[in-house]
Amino acid sequence: MDIDLVFKIAAIGVLVAVLGQVLTRAGREDMAMLTTLSGLIIVLLMVVNLVAEFFGSVKSIFQLY
Repeated sequence: MDIDLVFKIAAIGVLVAVLGQVLTRAGREDMAMLTTLSGLIIVLLMVVNLVAEFFGSVKSIFQLY
C-alpha cells in the first residue's frame, strides 16, 4: 500500500473539516453537510478502488479465474 493514499485521504479530511467549519460559522449548515458528504463519497470511492485492486491481485496470485 502506498503511503500516498494515506496522505491523500488525510488531506481530503482536513480540507473537508476546514470547509465544514467555515460554512457552519457562515450559517450555511446545508452546504457544510453537502461538503462533508461529498468528501466522504470521494474517500469511499478511493477505498473501493483499492479493495478492487486487492481482490484482483488475490485472484491473479491464486489463479482463481
